[in-house]
Amino acid sequence: MPQWHRRAALAAFASMTACTLLAAATPAFAQKDFPSKPIMMVVTYPPGGPTDAMARTLAAALKNSLGQPVVVENRAGAGGNIGAEVVARAEPDGYTLMFGTSAPLAINVSLYRKINYDPVKSFAPVIQIGHLPNVLVVNSGVPARNVQELIAYGKAHPGELTYASSGNGASSHLAGVLFNNLAGTDFQHVPYKGTGPALNDLLGGQVSMTFTDVLTALPFIKSGKVRALGVTTKGRSQALPDVPTVAEQGVAGFDVSVFFGVVAPAGTPPAVIGKLNRAFADALQQPDVRKTLLAQGLELAPSTSPDQLGSFVKSEVAKWRTVVQKSGAQLD
Repeated sequence: MPQWHRRAALAAFASMTACTLLAAATPAFAQKDFPSKPIMMVVTYPPGGPTDAMARTLAAALKNSLGQPVVVENRAGAGGNIGAEVVARAEPDGYTLMFGTSAPLAINVSLYRKINYDPVKSFAPVIQIGHLPNVLVVNSGVPARNVQELIAYGKAHPGELTYASSGNGASSHLAGVLFNNLAGTDFQHVPYKGTGPALNDLLGGQVSMTFTDVLTALPFIKSGKVRALGVTTKGRSQALPDVPTVAEQGVAGFDVSVFFGVVAPAGTPPAVIGKLNRAFADALQQPDVRKTLLAQGLELAPSTSPDQLGSFVKSEVAKWRTVVQKSGAQLD
């Protein structure tokens, strides 16, 4: 081979090698410098609700630890599916997150006939934030003072007691299905178009009971308009410390709440996930952030790793699949 051909070949090889090394190094540099621009956190519900308020509280606190703004974007619709699909399709670089709830992360995969994401496979878990407890409340015409009395009364008067929900497939509906299954009762479901109408009819005596979040129920409990029989989570609610849980009153395994967790698109680099996890954990330790979230009704989770959230989501998907199947609910 002529000398000049050899030199040209060596130069071309060196150039190709440099390009390959640079390409391989680019993701590492990108991860090291993350974040270098604002992060979008998708909320799958409209502005102004409790999920939106919690997400904005955290987003404001994250700037200190990440050095970049976190911008909340509301992508509401289809019970959270629209926003979840946006995040599932996003570039897995850590710049698009979802402040997810039980619906898109656990329930919808069984409730809807077709969704364009998988709550386990489509997302990389970041951190669990906490949960919003529910409480079982009855109107003043129901004679029961605790869960066991309610169960006994229901079995002695079959078909008499009804429970209101905010709609077919809503957590308040599925909570009643799970209760009936575990307690052996046959409370009749009455769906409404939202929590407001359901509560109005509960107060008016048209329905016997409902499962609703503690924050919504608290004013009515304090005024004596409804009676709280049991908190639906494993542990007692900080807002209702004197109300025992449904489980501790004999309905073993009953655990219902709206949980909140942050996820990124599947394939997001572990180094980026780790940095996001630490940033959220730091924000959740700030006293003013904790105070605000608690006032919004949130029961904060212990600081969790991405793997812990991933395992929790898998267990919730399995739990709610069984409940949805028993409910017969199916949405398009």
